[in-house]
Amino acid sequence: MKQEPQFFTLEAANALVPQLRELVGKQLVRRTEIEERLKALAVATGEVPTELAPPLASDPPVVRALKRELLQRIGAYQEGWAEVEEMGAVLKDPRIGLIDFYGHVEGKAVWLCWKFGEDEIAHYHALDEGFSARKPIGASLKRSLLN
Repeated sequence: MKQEPQFFTLEAANALVPQLRELVGKQLVRRTEIEERLKALAVATGEVPTELAPPLASDPPVVRALKRELLQRIGAYQEGWAEVEEMGAVLKDPRIGLIDFYGHVEGKAVWLCWKFGEDEIAHYHALDEGFSARKPIGASLKRSLLN
């Protein structure tokens, strides 16, 4: 059964930004570390892995160690994004730390849009639009969203 989305006021969503900044920052570091280990695994095996299988007894020790480490790091990465989503956020792009929250602007459901590195949620876009359609939340709109 599909769960109803949680809608946020701008104030409530912005209150989560400090925690998001920390969590998403860790996630971006984890992603980089996973990509580095995948490159090392490709060098060790001579091929780019298309999927990560558990270590085999026949794998050389370095390959077994890389696979174990990758499986652990990928698990932590998945748990990290689950933690972000448990906050009510919706992960849009894990490569750049793009997060949206359901909100309302002028009576319409919208995405309140935040990207890692931004100080606050200062943009929104329609539910059927993406990041490139972001519109700034101006001072007058911000006042109406906070009241």
